[in-house]
Amino acid sequence: MSSTSTPKVGFVSLGCPKALVDSEQILTQLRAEGYDTAKSYDGADLVIVNTCGFIDSAVKESLDAIGEALNENGKVIVTGCLGGKKDSSGDDIVHKVHPKVLAVTGPHALGEVMDAVHLHLPKPHEPFLDLVPPQGVKLTPKHYAYLKISEGCNHRCSFCIIPSLRGDLVSRPIAEVMLEAENLFKAGVKELLVISQDTSAYGVDVKFRTGFWNGKPVRTHMTDLVRSLGELAKAHDAWVRLHYVYPYPHVDEVIPMMNGGHVLPYLDVPLQHAHPDVLKRMKRPASGEKNIERIRAWRAACPDITIRSTFIAGFPGETEEEFQYLLDFLQEAQIDRLGCFAYSPVEGAAANEIAAPISDDIREERRARVMQMQATISRQRLQAKVGKRMRVLIDQFDRTGAVARSPADAPEIDGVVYVKRPYDPSRTLKVGEFIDVTITAADAHDLWASAD
Repeated sequence: MSSTSTPKVGFVSLGCPKALVDSEQILTQLRAEGYDTAKSYDGADLVIVNTCGFIDSAVKESLDAIGEALNENGKVIVTGCLGGKKDSSGDDIVHKVHPKVLAVTGPHALGEVMDAVHLHLPKPHEPFLDLVPPQGVKLTPKHYAYLKISEGCNHRCSFCIIPSLRGDLVSRPIAEVMLEAENLFKAGVKELLVISQDTSAYGVDVKFRTGFWNGKPVRTHMTDLVRSLGELAKAHDAWVRLHYVYPYPHVDEVIPMMNGGHVLPYLDVPLQHAHPDVLKRMKRPASGEKNIERIRAWRAACPDITIRSTFIAGFPGETEEEFQYLLDFLQEAQIDRLGCFAYSPVEGAAANEIAAPISDDIREERRARVMQMQATISRQRLQAKVGKRMRVLIDQFDRTGAVARSPADAPEIDGVVYVKRPYDPSRTLKVGEFIDVTITAADAHDLWASAD
């Protein structure tokens, strides 16, 4: 291919309609990036073969098609069902028969296929498309970003109207999520904040369908996603932080992953209340007693874990006894980071019809009591960190030094770590850099530290 000609890709599509849709998506992306499609092998700069591996005859047809493409063109990328298939000894079938192929991916692997194309056939310069960076346009600082893994929600909490606005849960394909994460890390992001309406439910809507990332099968499931993101974060020396995690049983499998330093020991669990009757009226999926047990188990599995949660005070029908139950729960649970909101009657929410509304004054008074208790709990828990060393991420600088965050601090909603000057004069610190510090002081929200 000359430096001025448009790169051309040949395409062979085999298999069922689902494979055909995959082929359409790949071809659409190729055209969107400025590639042309070739009508023959000899007119192509490389060839993509989308395979089938369902039955023996389909396997043979796919292997024959790969062989033909190699003979006629020589540069072949393989995708599809056969790409994820192993023989009885566990070897990759495609590579075993055709070791000269450039790359092999499984089905539903648009991101991986495009990565292979970019590697072996760089995309043409398109002045308008190239204005958009691979990671997309972001409104956050360059060193952290949000990664949305799904839309919608299957819960029908009585105080919430999100399902009516956004619909039921729709999980993004695992390869698409991982490709976005990789692009963000490559662009310099040092902290990836995983968000959705219900992170724990990721993949429920697609029955935890298996996708492919880096040639490996990966389920569309929270545990597989977190494990894969952790591996990617480790490779880029970055953090992954989990938000909006409902306390489903499989969350327990994620906690041990937080002991490695890249999946942060931080869990944002929106509990909303503790009294079983209030939770029932809220149509929440767990009881207060079970949540206390889970919190104890999480802290046993990961002693450094920070638990963040949100609660609602003054929910319709909430009695003083039910509210006191919530306070008792909070005293026992010792939540690290907590937000409390006075119930707000959102138009269209079923909770508005449950009982007569509690007065604004009582709702606000209860919210204030929760936050007053939490200030004492937070002060005690932060004071216990004085004298400890920790790794922090610099967000900005002020006149006295660096303003950073620890693994316990999500941006904008939690506290910060003020790192005081003087620093080591041989070092030039910058935003987005990790540094090791020693904690020297604490209040109810923030920490102060000296740089090592």
